[in-house]
Amino acid sequence: MKGLLSNVDWFEIGLASWDTLVMVGMSLLFSVIIGLPVGVLLFLFGKRQLLEQPVAYAVLSFVVNVLRSVPFIILLIVMIPFTVMLIGTSLGVAGAIPPLVAGGAPFFARLVETSLREVDRGIIEATQAMGATVRQIVFGALLPEALPGIIAGITVTAITLVSYAAMSGVIGGGGLGDLAIRFGYQRFQTDVMVITVALLVIFVQVLQMIGDRLVLYFSRR
Repeated sequence: MKGLLSNVDWFEIGLASWDTLVMVGMSLLFSVIIGLPVGVLLFLFGKRQLLEQPVAYAVLSFVVNVLRSVPFIILLIVMIPFTVMLIGTSLGVAGAIPPLVAGGAPFFARLVETSLREVDRGIIEATQAMGATVRQIVFGALLPEALPGIIAGITVTAITLVSYAAMSGVIGGGGLGDLAIRFGYQRFQTDVMVITVALLVIFVQVLQMIGDRLVLYFSRR
């Protein structure tokens, strides 16, 4: 075992791990920034909701569904021209973030919509009876009540982005996925492949543990 791991470049693995964390962190941030308001609008525009707008809901829902229906590996390739135009390159950590956001934001938006639908309608009706505006209902009642579900959604999205970030290595997106392809697959270094898989498993376990604890904490409040 010692001889097997002696050929591993731990510095490269450290850099790749950091790149993966940066990709997941940045794409998760932008996915939440974009997905949260989109999810709120999907809820508000829905049937029998505060701002019922069938046409607006249909259009927004269609866009979200289209982005969610495209397999991420295909989305990576399709978005290369847009990524080059936006970032200047489709390679490396920076080149991987736009497609990661395009895959993560609509996914998170649906999770937000689902969390808001689970809020007791009596709370909404009570705040309406007190003369609250739509903005006050959203920020004062809906989002606080749905917070544990939204945090759970962020956790699920983060874990999904870990797998997406690994897939971005196919087009030279950097991170552990790129390392696994270049060394583990193309150079037949099984030890590198095993280590990258183990690190990805650890990342997912840590994210799930943190998410579960946050959900439990905010559920008690």
